[in-house]
Amino acid sequence: METRLLAYTPPTDDGAQVSARGRKVSAFLFSVLGFAVGSLPFSVWLGRIAARADIRGVGDGNPGAVNAWRAGGWKVGLLALVLDAAKGALPVALARTVGGLSGWPLLPVALAPLLGHAFSPWLRFRGGKAVAATFGAWSALTYWEVPTVLGLSFALIRSVQAVDAWTVALALPLVGLYLVLRGAEPWLLVAWGGTGALLLLTHRRALRERPRWRPLGRKA
Repeated sequence: METRLLAYTPPTDDGAQVSARGRKVSAFLFSVLGFAVGSLPFSVWLGRIAARADIRGVGDGNPGAVNAWRAGGWKVGLLALVLDAAKGALPVALARTVGGLSGWPLLPVALAPLLGHAFSPWLRFRGGKAVAATFGAWSALTYWEVPTVLGLSFALIRSVQAVDAWTVALALPLVGLYLVLRGAEPWLLVAWGGTGALLLLTHRRALRERPRWRPLGRKA
């Protein structure tokens, strides 16, 4: 029996299909929108407004929700987390529902907000690590499936290994394996490969530290 990750499929009759050229134009426009929305540094702005601080001087210096949380407390951090996830989800959701895109044309749209977050022109192209945006984009692609598997993979690896960057890196192949076993379409596998490559790039400095494995039976 065929399995599908995407719960929404545009109409297949010829009259309702967008032309091939139209799909390319739509994919380009939604990709530009995705990069623009993804580039908005909500965590940095919230840190300045709510905490009167530049969160890039807090913790590991990443302009993301975790350091917004550290600088401004849980309310600021939670809002930053929601906004970072939303800016990953919104362009993809609009491309699917309003633009009627599916399959390969969705590939650049899915990656665009992650690239915008990681290389934000608002921050001189020194953006965040794109973890929250990844959850958002993939929730718009697969609803609960990939975000749930990714979150569970994070929790599992974090229970035995203490370096956050390695938690991300080791979770990536687990999600890839799930997609293969789930019978995901090829473009989704490529999209996950692109997502994984970007996350490895944004975590490259922290990955210089070796994994720190937790002794069995000891809590974090």
